[in-house]
Order: sequence, then structure tokens, then C-alpha cells
Amino acid sequence: MQHTNTVIIGGGQAGLAMSRCLLERGVDHVVLERGRVGERWRSERWDSLRLLTPNWQSRLPHWHYEGNDPDGYMTTKEFIEHLERYARSFDAPIRTGTTVRAVERVGRESYRVTTDRGVWAARNVVIATGHCDVPWVPPLASGLADDVLQMVPSNYRNPGQLPAGNVLVVGASASGVQLAEELADAGRKVTLAVGRHTRLPRRYRGRDILWWIDTMGGFMAPADPAEEAKSPAPQLVGAPDNRSIEVGLLQERGVRLTGKVIAAEGYRVRLDDDLAEVIKAADDQLAATLAKIDEYVTSIGLDDEVGPKEAVRPTRLLPPPTQIDLRAENIKTVLWATGYRRSYPWLEVPVLDERGEIRHEGGITAEPGLYVLGLRFQRRKNSNFIDGVGNDAAELTQHLVERRRDRAA
Repeated sequence: MQHTNTVIIGGGQAGLAMSRCLLERGVDHVVLERGRVGERWRSERWDSLRLLTPNWQSRLPHWHYEGNDPDGYMTTKEFIEHLERYARSFDAPIRTGTTVRAVERVGRESYRVTTDRGVWAARNVVIATGHCDVPWVPPLASGLADDVLQMVPSNYRNPGQLPAGNVLVVGASASGVQLAEELADAGRKVTLAVGRHTRLPRRYRGRDILWWIDTMGGFMAPADPAEEAKSPAPQLVGAPDNRSIEVGLLQERGVRLTGKVIAAEGYRVRLDDDLAEVIKAADDQLAATLAKIDEYVTSIGLDDEVGPKEAVRPTRLLPPPTQIDLRAENIKTVLWATGYRRSYPWLEVPVLDERGEIRHEGGITAEPGLYVLGLRFQRRKNSNFIDGVGNDAAELTQHLVERRRDRAA
């Protein structure tokens, strides 16, 4: 058995940020990663994906983007290299190719972490496996005919991977709209089932929309994990041409919009009839967001230094169907872009709620020494962002260090 003060589970941006913060405070630790550094970025992302956040926003503790395109958007390959350089910059004590099998409490002051490459004893464990863990597919999907290919974004790579025929994309947050656009551009006839979503332009008044949110302090605002269900990820794409992506623009390019999927049996898919209401809610929310930016610009005297105000263009809907016959419409693939859930089958400490999520307060569980990092809205609006996980890591490190001092006193 090997001994250390803290075991970090996960070698992506969250785990590396925590490692860097612990190193700075002199805390002995190890990072356990089932694959390679940033494994999900390597094996669970589609070929054309770029980050939604601009390069300048890829900040981690004691690390930032140093290239010549701060306003661009890294490809997955570039971001993996970014993480690898970060790990090398402080010689992160990472054990790759190490899968955790069990995490158990041993007495009152220690944990046993069993892996496929040995056992670790530690005072603390930080679960940094991230927010985008296991793709969630609604139970109704089981009603679809067996010869309809069902896929989730983590298994999708490119349009050529799919069988010939048309595609139903379910979900209109960032992943759903990007995949619908890519498939339409590849010549597929795409239907996009739209649920609640957050509409944002890529740029507003000459600046990236995330620059405005960052500058106004929106990302650092306190958050509650309960907000997650009420706040869908925004419709954004990180493209070299800085284009916006939204359902109205997709419709103009031939994508058919429908309400969300509410039932499926064989080849029959029933759809909600609330699409117009959902679209209007997103348009109204966008108008409110842009109005806040306009107020901020005026309040600090920037009106003459940035672009003019831009009115929200209402989304004009074509009449949506309320039912689809997949076979009649030659829809061979259903792509479920319906979000993620977390799964901890190896966690044998009683901290999971009825949904299987870790109960915590800002990443601190009720079990002394057990922490979680990288979840959406964990502490702030950007807690699961590359740019936000470092602040949470620093605060969890402070709690861990103070706990160690209390035990020593």
C-alpha cells in the first residue's frame, strides 16, 4: 500500500488545477487518471470541436495561453497540448493508465483508494472527474425501433460515421446546435428537437460575448448547483469566423425545428407543441442580457469605444410537426444531445443523493477530507469552466490545509 496526504481522481483541467494548488501549499499528493492527461478531450469529443471559450480564457492556476491568437478558439488537439504543457510545467505527480476501483472510508481520518495498479491510503480524496461524465439519454429512447441508430455526442466523430439517411438531433444547447449545423453542412436533412435553451451571440458590440460576461463579473458571481437544471448551456460555437449559432439561423439553412421529444414507439416520435413558447423565452432572455451589457457600457463611459447597440432579431418559426415517422422520413439516426449525469460506481462513501449526485457545499462533503471539484455551478457561475476551476481548487486547498492544521493542533 502506498501513502500520501491527498489523492486526486481525474487528470483533466480540474485535477491538474487542484494538483498545482496543493503543490503551492506543500501538500503531498498524487493524481490518478484512468487514461492519459485530458482523456475525455482525446476520446469523447467529435473531430471538428473547438473550445467555446476564447483562448485568453483558458487560464489555470499559474498558467495561461501564450500563443498569438488570444481571441481564437483552440481545437481539441491544441487544448490537449495546453493541458500537457501545464502538467509538465510543475511536474504534476500524475499516474496515468490507473483506474480507480473503490474509494472507502477507513476509520475517522483516512481513505483507502483501490486501483487496478495498487492501493493508496490518504487523509483526503478530491473527486475531479468533471461535470460532463456520462451522457444522459431519456428512458423513452428505449421505445425506438432496434434498427434506428442511437448515438450520444461522446461517441460521435463526424458525419461520415453515420449510416446514409437523415438525422434527428435531440437537444439544442451548445452540442446539439453544433452537431445539427455540421450534419446539415454535410448534406444531411436534419431535424432538431428543441427544448429550453440559452441564446447568445458570439460577439456583441465588437467584443466576444464571454468578454462582456467576464468583464461585468458574471462568471465570478456566486452560484448554487440547484441552478443547473434552470440554466441550459448557451448556444455557442468556437469558430475561426466568429459566427453565431442559434436555432433561427439553423432553420434558415434548412434544419427543421420541432418541440422536444416527449414519446417514442417504434418509428413514431411525438413532439411537444410548446416550441413557440420556448423560442420566445430564449429571445426574451437574450434581450435582457444585451440590455444589461448596454447599461454597463453606458455606466462606465464606453459607448464611443465599442460598436453600436444591436437589436435582437426575433426567431421566425416555420410551423413545426408534433409527430415524426422516422421510417417514412428516412431518419436513420437519432443523436441524443441531452446533457450529462455523473456516475460514481466506485465511491463507497455515503455522500450520494437519490439521483446519484454527490451532496456537497461548494465542493466540501459531509465526510471529512472528501471533496469534489469541477461541477457546474459548484461555487460560481464558471465553476466547470477551464477558466473557473482554478478559483474553486484554491478554496478547496485552503479548506484542506486548515483541516490539516486543526488536526495537528
